[in-house]
Amino acid sequence: MVHPYLRRREGLEEVHYPTPELEKVLGKTLGVPLFQEQAMRVAIVAASWHEQVMDGLVEGAHRGLTAAGVTDITEVRVPGTFELPVACATLAGRFDALVALGVVIRGGTPHFDYVCAGATHGLTEVAVRTCTPIGFGVLTCDDEVQAIARAGLPGSVEDKGFEAATAAIATVLVLRSVH
Repeated sequence: MVHPYLRRREGLEEVHYPTPELEKVLGKTLGVPLFQEQAMRVAIVAASWHEQVMDGLVEGAHRGLTAAGVTDITEVRVPGTFELPVACATLAGRFDALVALGVVIRGGTPHFDYVCAGATHGLTEVAVRTCTPIGFGVLTCDDEVQAIARAGLPGSVEDKGFEAATAAIATVLVLRSVH
């Protein structure tokens, strides 16, 4: 299986698992074999608004965690992106890592700015306070076209759910290596 995100941007050459990029992200440099089952619990915490985009992000996160060898995955849905920090704060002590997924699309009011700032600051505060890695997969887009292009859907140029999940796992591995 070739994941669309793993196509090289120069020339769209297909790259099959394992790739040097994925090996680096998932800890090959730390001596953790790719696809080795990882003894960690991870929760995907996802907003519900913009169902098509969110489904793509969640599927991408599941692909990333599975590629990393994570088998203990819990999925939690909250109404919107603004609710991600409180959900992550509640779950942080029970999981080795969290993957926070949401999408905020700019409208005609300052609501966009407040939600984006609140979610970003809230998730950062939770990660630092609890020392729990949180993969940040919150899309902040001007329109739905931008969101779809980043959601890991067929035809998307990026897969931010996959990226957020692998970033969370890589952070867990790095932190474990320095303890």
